[in-house]
Amino acid sequence: MQARPFAMLRTGFALSVAIVVAGCAPVFSDLQSAKLAGTGRVEITPGASTVYFDSTDESGHVQDHVGVQAATGVHERVDLRVRYERIDVGGSEPGINVVGFGPKVGLAKNRLAFAVPVGFAFGGGVDSGESWEAQPTLLGTLSAGGHTEFTAAAKYLIPLSAEDADNLVALNLGMGIGPAGKWLIRPEVGFLWNPGEEGTFVQLSLGFTFFFGAEP
Repeated sequence: MQARPFAMLRTGFALSVAIVVAGCAPVFSDLQSAKLAGTGRVEITPGASTVYFDSTDESGHVQDHVGVQAATGVHERVDLRVRYERIDVGGSEPGINVVGFGPKVGLAKNRLAFAVPVGFAFGGGVDSGESWEAQPTLLGTLSAGGHTEFTAAAKYLIPLSAEDADNLVALNLGMGIGPAGKWLIRPEVGFLWNPGEEGTFVQLSLGFTFFFGAEP
């Protein structure tokens, strides 16, 4: 990535990638696993993230955001998910809102899933019509026994309406700690790149998942 004033970089990042999916960084955290909510069940996951940029030329804090996700099982192998995030880029810059939604399909029970969230940003001077983005995401989860699971998620961020926006690539690594099916604490770290350019965005997130409805 070419050297430029960090304040401009921070603002440009927030406006161009704050498009979720989930999410946007756009919001590029996942805070979920490959497991599905289950037919008739609901998951609610509030969470918060902070995002940094690191390169050989400069590094620093980019943005913070808080939000909530909800998922419900509409089929034994399909969830529908929605997400809202409020992004704060700091200083005098106005906040940005991001909304995302889409299906999550189970490929191998509790171990592998594919999600296709689509979303847009609004507020803070963002042209919502130019902010639509898709984030196809592959999630793999490994249960470590007891109350611990590990999830890796790879995603490709595809602008749907902005003509000059780049496709981005992200990788998230997270854990679920707690009695699955009741509640889970979800710490996560993630990395976002623009292929062919220097620099990496890093997100640190923490979420809490609560489950509602009878277990299958």
